[in-house]
Amino acid sequence: MTKLKVTVLVFGFVLIAVSCATNPFTGKQTIALVSNDQLFPTAFAQYDQFLTENKVVTGTKDAQMITRVGQRIAVAAERWLSANGHHSYLNDYKWEYNLVDDETVNAWCMPGGKIVFYTGILPIAQSETGVAAIMGHEVAHALANHGQQRMSAGMLQQFGAVAGNIAIQDNQARDAFNQYYGVGSQLGVMLPFSRSHEAEADKIGLYLMAIAGYNPAEAAQLWKRMKASGGSGQAPPEILSTHPSNDSRIANLTALAPAAAVEAQKFGVSKFRE
Repeated sequence: MTKLKVTVLVFGFVLIAVSCATNPFTGKQTIALVSNDQLFPTAFAQYDQFLTENKVVTGTKDAQMITRVGQRIAVAAERWLSANGHHSYLNDYKWEYNLVDDETVNAWCMPGGKIVFYTGILPIAQSETGVAAIMGHEVAHALANHGQQRMSAGMLQQFGAVAGNIAIQDNQARDAFNQYYGVGSQLGVMLPFSRSHEAEADKIGLYLMAIAGYNPAEAAQLWKRMKASGGSGQAPPEILSTHPSNDSRIANLTALAPAAAVEAQKFGVSKFRE
């Protein structure tokens, strides 16, 4: 192996080794090749740009509900983190909650706490508790640094392709590597990685909504409505998707809800909001 090849491979291993962080919500070591110091300002700027290009709903009962639920979920996150010794984890977060007039069935939370709900998802949410289930899930993605991890994983995927092309000298073998690497890394690594993030966000989101005073059992009911709204036969097989199947998600949420309710009791929540 040439000196260049050795250097590239060693650099890759060192990069991974020095770029790990432990997430307090999952207890897992995660790859963080892009720091929040870099990621948050970019996310904030993109969020501001998005708001200028879309119709933001203000002053309505729905808009006020989105803000109210978001603030309660943020407080729940702060309480949980403080109780578990992570008092400064949210120092750089700049929470913001906006409702956008759009029929798309979607909601999201950018790194650093910037949240958007589309009006199209409200009929499926049906209630404030339904909104809390969605809000908890989306906020959980940000708190678990899933955006940071996806960016890092993408960088590692690209590094693997470059390293493979440098290390493989035979042209035929290199062509075969390039042909199968993209599909193999996507099906075998990237998609399972994304599905694991969804499962993590489901669990964290349940705990957050429960601590915020919302019944975690509603999350499974929400996803039953999501499934019904999507029609039949449209979803790809789970192995080809970035998300767990609706049935898998509903089963997991149903199984996790009692534990979330028990966790909420530790924070004095003995009764959930109607």
